[in-house]
Order: sequence, then C-alpha cells, then structure tokens
Amino acid sequence: MASIEKRGKNSYRLVVDVGYDAQGKRIKRTKTIRVEEKLTTKKLKEHLDLELAKFKMEIEAGEYIKPEKMTFGAFVEEWRSKYAQKELAPKTLKEYEGHIRNHILPAIGHRKLEEIKPMHLVTLLNDLSKPGARKDGRGKQLSARTIQYIYAVMQNIFTQAVGWKLIKENPLQGVKKPKAEKPKVQYYDADEAQEVIRALYKEPVMWRLLCLGAILGGFRRGELVALEWPDVLFDQDAILIRKSISLEVAGKVYEKDPKNGEERIVEMPRWYMDELRRFHLQWREEKMKVRDKWEGGEKEYVFHNGLGKPLFYTYPSEWWRKFIKRHGLRYIRFHDLRHSSATILIEQGASLKAIQQRLGHKQHQTTADIYAHVTKKVSRDLANKFDRLNPHQKQPM
Repeated sequence: MASIEKRGKNSYRLVVDVGYDAQGKRIKRTKTIRVEEKLTTKKLKEHLDLELAKFKMEIEAGEYIKPEKMTFGAFVEEWRSKYAQKELAPKTLKEYEGHIRNHILPAIGHRKLEEIKPMHLVTLLNDLSKPGARKDGRGKQLSARTIQYIYAVMQNIFTQAVGWKLIKENPLQGVKKPKAEKPKVQYYDADEAQEVIRALYKEPVMWRLLCLGAILGGFRRGELVALEWPDVLFDQDAILIRKSISLEVAGKVYEKDPKNGEERIVEMPRWYMDELRRFHLQWREEKMKVRDKWEGGEKEYVFHNGLGKPLFYTYPSEWWRKFIKRHGLRYIRFHDLRHSSATILIEQGASLKAIQQRLGHKQHQTTADIYAHVTKKVSRDLANKFDRLNPHQKQPM
C-alpha cells in the first residue's frame, strides 16, 4: 500500500507500507519531496505518482536508506546522480569530484549525515592547511584559494541535504569561510610584450598566432582552443568569441558558451588579421593533404592537432612554459597574457568600459577590481602632468 500526503504549500510526503514487524506493528517508509514549479492539477498528480513509483522501486530494490542512517558518503552518491550530473557543468563536476574524492570523503565520508557537526568541518579545513594535504604531486600544501574551493564544494552538498530535508541545518553555517589573499595580477608591460612577440616570430606560425590572440585580443585559453574559421570575421578585421573548450574526457570535447555566457566581437590589428589570412590558406592546404585522415569532421578549428581536432585544452599552457624557458623570458602564466593585453591598453588610455567589453567581463566592477593597480598608476601619471604648473618649481629656460 502506498499513498501521498500533502504537508505544506509545496511539500508532499510519500508513504509506502513495507509489512509488519515482529510485534505485528505496521512498518512504513516515508519521504518528503518539494514541488516548486507551478503545475496543473493533472500534471502535479502525474509527477507525484511518478515520484511515488520511484520511491517504491528504491525500497523494493533495497536502495532506500533511511535519512537517520545515511552516511555522508552515501548521500554524495545521491547528490551526484540526482543533482550534480544534471545541474553542474562537466568541468565543474570534474573539479568537485576530485576534491570530494581526495579531501572530503577521507575525512567525513564514514560519518552519518545528520551527525556531522561544525567542529568536524573545522577540523577538516584545518587539516587541509597542513603539509601533505595536496594529493596531485605538485607540492605539499594546498593553496588558500583551493581550500576556499573545497569549502564551496561542501557548501553545495550540505545545501542540497537541507533542501531535501535530510538534515535540519547546514553544519557549515557555524564555520567561517577560509580566508585567501587575492592573487597579484601578473603581466608584461609594452616593452616585455614586444620582446615576447619578437621571440614568437621564431616559432611555428600556428603557435605564434595563438599566443598573439591572447596578447592582442585578451582571449582566454579555452576561447582560442574553440575558435573556428567561420568566427574569424575577415571583412571586419575582428574575431567573434561565441564558445569555449575547457574539458575533454575520453576523447570527447565539451564546448560551452564563453564565460559569463555572452558572445562578443573583438576588433584586432590589421597586421594580425593579414597573418591569419595567410595562415588560413596554409590551413586549407594542409587539410587537403591529410584527406581521409582528417578527424575534425565538419568542424574548422583554427588551432588544431594537425588532423583537425582541437588542441587539448591545457596544452597551450604547457607549450607556453617550454617557449618561455627556450627563449629565457620572464615567466607569467598563459592566462596572464590576457592581463597583459588589458594593462597595455589601459596605459595607452583605453577606458575601463572598453576593456570590460573587450575581455567579456559581465560586471564593470570585475574589470575595475582586477586592474585597480594599473588605473592608480595612470591616475598618478596624469596628476603628475600638472607639475609644470607648480609656481614653486623653477621652470626651465
């Protein structure tokens, strides 16, 4: 026997009888669900009947775990299948699962969900700051920003547990978010950028144009990897940014909208577009040569592996590190070429609004915060231009 009971405005309790205990008392299993979207009476009934049927199947298959007996590890499996795989972007889910596997489950996976207290999480976060916490072999300690990210992962999981009424309160409510200093923006000034560009002209044309795209256009790595020839607007001397690649799993490339979800057209120097035109001809000739070996299908990725598939999304950073070492240049991350682009433009008098649009920042404040160091310097330089009007300073003859 099974039934549905209305509990509140948007909540319903599913009830399933599973027989009798040794004393002859009826045993019931219950589960409360919420229906936030507005449905017609018919659609609501269909939805509730489906949830009740699924609940019965879980019980009959022995998959249902009473909330008071569910461990954190068991709940993570529920969270993954019923929320994370549907709601999180593939890259985000991959990052979440890495932290869950390496740092969260070893500490609290065995504990019952409802018994996890703020102090357990304080201890977990404290242990993450100790030597040896890092599991990827790239050092002994986790950065403060990584610990902040792990805090955010747990926040997501516990928020779902509260929303699904498996626990009454989020144990992270009593735990302060770890502090992390904002990383200092690294960049090349105009002279250093010229030195880098001179070195790039000693490298293969594809890599030169890819790196110049970051320096001149301020493009993100994933945006360059995802760039296709139809998005190179030769008639406008501009490039359309409409997608990004930041994840590849088992050979499958995941394309997504640019960060912040907005397309943008970025005007580029004519000399760069002229080089792209010549490269396009070379690209087409190379495609004709490989013929049946072409792996790109209908896609026309500008920067590819030689057979049409886009570069692996992290490879530009690897190539960049080797390039810097090869030419004895000061190292900054590949992503910092984007910061270099913005910094040089601001120092040349470009407005923050123009930089915001060029870089694809959704909020003006984001641009202002990142490049505050540059705008202060420019502001100081402008003020210094009035020094010649100082009546107390001896003027040159």
